[in-house]
Amino acid sequence: MLRKSALGTVGLSLVGLCALATPGQAQMGGQNGAPWRGAGTQPCFSPIDNAANKCGPAAETVAVKAGRLFDSKTAQMLTNQIILLQGERITEVGPVAQVRIPAGAQVIDLSNQTVLPGLIDLHTHMFNTPKPGMSRELSTLVAIQNTQADLRAGFTAVRDMGTHGNGYADVDIRNAINKGLIDGPRAQVSTRGIVWSGAANAEPDNALASTVVRNADEARAAVRDQIQHGADWIKVYPTGAYSFAPDGQAQYVLTYPMPVLQALIDETHRLGHKTACHVYGGDGQKNAIVAGCDSIEHAFGLDQEQANMMVAKRLTYDPTLQRYTEPYMDDNDRKSTGGKYRMIPIFEKAVTMASNTRGLKITVGSGVDGATFPHGTQALEYIALVKQAHLTPARVLQAGTMNNAEVLGWDKDIGSIEKGKYADLVAMAGDPLADITELQRVAFVMKGGKIIRNDLLPRATQTATR
Repeated sequence: MLRKSALGTVGLSLVGLCALATPGQAQMGGQNGAPWRGAGTQPCFSPIDNAANKCGPAAETVAVKAGRLFDSKTAQMLTNQIILLQGERITEVGPVAQVRIPAGAQVIDLSNQTVLPGLIDLHTHMFNTPKPGMSRELSTLVAIQNTQADLRAGFTAVRDMGTHGNGYADVDIRNAINKGLIDGPRAQVSTRGIVWSGAANAEPDNALASTVVRNADEARAAVRDQIQHGADWIKVYPTGAYSFAPDGQAQYVLTYPMPVLQALIDETHRLGHKTACHVYGGDGQKNAIVAGCDSIEHAFGLDQEQANMMVAKRLTYDPTLQRYTEPYMDDNDRKSTGGKYRMIPIFEKAVTMASNTRGLKITVGSGVDGATFPHGTQALEYIALVKQAHLTPARVLQAGTMNNAEVLGWDKDIGSIEKGKYADLVAMAGDPLADITELQRVAFVMKGGKIIRNDLLPRATQTATR
């Protein structure tokens, strides 16, 4: 039983299944409506995979008192707001003087907190790269732990950019979250990624690693195959490693020939999906922009001409600044150049230039991968964009909510706190517009009306009596 929504075709949650089915069907998974004769309290079964779970409570009215509320559409901080929700959706938002809290509503008191829309990370890797001998089952358990760390940190939606040698397992985790089998962020996934046969990351003998292509026909077939397996995005790699010439000029390895890259992007668009391009610089980066890759990732060597072309083509830029300004970058450059040349200042200059390019949509993706950038710490990306690339906190928060939601095609459902949208909320005591590091101190997380984290209990929750 599937439904089509702005968030894609997803399995109904167990709560939704129980609400839509008759009592017998909900309890017995549609097995002729027979009375429950099993152990314990009657559960709710998913008719998709026959998984049993505790039946969810009936949707109730909840009122959230927000001392400060970030309006991501205007990038303004509002004060003394009330958010009403019924079940998983917001039904009303407005000032205390205008929004009446219904009698009997559950009240969540965040009047001393700053409330934001659920944060969105546009570049995660839920799967760690497996160590030798590591089972797929263990890899999946670690991936679930990673996604739940992201959710508890306030990231209620993510775009996952590759499974690091774990095949299509990200599709299973996305679907399990959609079905309500596990808690996790709303997710779009890119599965294995597609690489050129001569690239350093090509592993033709490993079916769990990237799809390897050798010509345009194989490229188009690979796109079709990945989408048939459940990919939301197609991840491609137009550039490989970088190095420095003796004169200090940065050099970047080109991978796909242009006709192959164009075939990858065109076939993805023909099938109604989007591409994300891993690029560092050089001809591969320019080719990705010319070919119309929807989301340009990293782009150390981005220049003004390319940024202007991105604006004209309405492409978005996801820097992943924190991930590529970590100490290992300098360690590598010191080893290869004797300390003469560094990529970090080149990259910081490119991101700052991009942020000052009128009309270029900056998005926020971390690149968390469980290695040098642990899951649950993605607030560091927001901080890096403010402190290293000199974006304002308001612009970074807007990029990490509304901009990201628009890139996912989910802006009618998430990205702002508005009537009709999912009740995805995050709160912390301080004001991130004044101090962006407050994002590291999240105390409350709600996804779709369900409280995931509440460090404020028991004071925060009460029942309205008027």
